[in-house]
Parts: sequence; C-alpha cells; structure tokens
Amino acid sequence: MPQLNPSPWFAILIFSWLVLLAVVVPKVLAHIFPNNPAPQNAQNPKTEIWTWPWT
Repeated sequence: MPQLNPSPWFAILIFSWLVLLAVVVPKVLAHIFPNNPAPQNAQNPKTEIWTWPWT
C-alpha cells in the first residue's frame, strides 16, 4: 500500500512548511494597520451622588 511509505508525504510536509515560513509569515508580519488607535482620555468622568427621594 503506498500510504505506508512516508517518503513522499514527509517531503510534502516539509516543503509546505518551508513555503509557509518563507512566504506567508513575512507577509503577515509586514501588515500595518491603517488607523493607529487613539489614546483614551485619562481623566475619569465626574460623577455626582444621587439621593433616593424616599429616604
């Protein structure tokens, strides 16, 4: 049975990983986001204590 011979399947596995590491990974790492996130305002909003009318 040809499925038991690991030689061609191992070569395909190694070649596919080499293509992945050589082509796909640098393209993904070179991606630049078009919009840089703006820093949020560091001040906390002013909150007032609300009293219950029935207490």
